[in-house]
Amino acid sequence: MAKVFLLPIFLCLLWTLFLHFNGVPIKQGKKGFIYIIAISATVILSLGLLLWVTAEQNIRS
Repeated sequence: MAKVFLLPIFLCLLWTLFLHFNGVPIKQGKKGFIYIIAISATVILSLGLLLWVTAEQNIRS
């Protein structure tokens, strides 16, 4: 689960490289960073919720 927190960092790095290679200023690609962080946060929170909900089942077995 801890590696999932590296996902937004990795995706933001890839987005920065994409913007750089296509000659687009970082300021113009700001919306992409917002989407990356929002989607990654949703995934991380969803997985955390699933872990919390199923934690009792893991303890029993």
